Order: sequence, then structure tokens, then C-alpha cells
Amino acid sequence: MADIREQTFAPHPLDLRGDGLRLRLWDQGREEDVRTWLRGRADPEFRRWNTPLIMERGLADARESLASHLAEAADGTGMPVCVTDEATGAVLGHIGLHVTNRTMRCGRVGYWILPEARGQGVATRALRLATRWAFSELPLHRIELGHAVGHEASCRIAERCGYPAEGVQRGAMWEEGRHDAYRDCHLHARLTTDPEPEPRPGR
Repeated sequence: MADIREQTFAPHPLDLRGDGLRLRLWDQGREEDVRTWLRGRADPEFRRWNTPLIMERGLADARESLASHLAEAADGTGMPVCVTDEATGAVLGHIGLHVTNRTMRCGRVGYWILPEARGQGVATRALRLATRWAFSELPLHRIELGHAVGHEASCRIAERCGYPAEGVQRGAMWEEGRHDAYRDCHLHARLTTDPEPEPRPGR
């Protein structure tokens, strides 16, 4: 097995296709990507459950935020993935993969979906595709997924994708719209040795 210290996310190329989706890197040089990034991250439902380090309020903030995420791809610590419709190319949302502990081969995944694409199983399909890729192409043993306690939709998505609940991390996330207060996080995780989840009818 290769030395774990030499393993990184490969920033290019990334072109994953399956189940009606295409996953690619975000492009900070593409104006449409920047505007969509802003729209997704400023969406009230996203902000209800997530408090970004950079609270994007305009295109300048969005460019800064997107650039910081893409820098992780360049240095091999993360992969900001744009989720698109395979047929039309329309952007549907985001999947973010991050290396959290290289020695222990541990990563973390998160996602958001644009309002018009919700309720169509996009998050489930994208998470399954990204998880298969991460376990087959990266030296990860464990991928964690956390969401604010009470976010039942995200909880269901995690479980459908083979991420069983492991417990509650106290005070592990910022409160809505604040960087000075904290809330509990519901932790899920999947191991590379876990079986692939069985497809379910519907979403």
C-alpha cells in the first residue's frame, strides 16, 4: 500500500457520471458557477442548518469563499464538487469532501442542493456517487457526515446512503447565523468495509 502521506485528492480531472448526474469541480473563473455558489450558500434553508465561515452576501464574498474551497483541491485536502444534471449541465447543488485525518485515513462529506432541485433524490444520488469514488480512488477508510440535530431530511439521506448514525457531538456546529454560539451535531459515518446500501424505490 502506498505511503498515506503521499496520497492526496487529485484536483484534475474530475468527471464522475452516474444515475443522471455529472460531478465536476467548481470553476471560479466561470461567472455562472460563482453566481450559483452564492445562491446556494445564501439560500435561507441552507443558512438555517449551516453557518459558513464566510457569510456570503455578494459576488465578492462568493468568489472568496469558492476560491478558498478550491485551494483545498489544489493542496490535496479537499474536493469541492459541483453536482450537475448529466443531460442538461444545469447545476443542482454541491458535494464537499475533506480529508480530516490523513494518518487515520478519515474524511468528511457535506452537501447542499439548490431549491429547485430538492425533492428529486439529487442529494442521495450525488452522495452515493461521491462516496463510491472516494472509497475507490482515495485511501480513505472512514467518511463522516454531520448535520445539525433536528435536520431530519439530511438524516434520512445519510442513512439511505449507508451512513448509519453514531451519536451526537455536543456543541460541534455554529448556531444559525452566529460564530459565537454552538449547537449539537448528529454524526453519521461509513467505512470502506461497509456494504453498499441496497437501492430503494423512489427517492
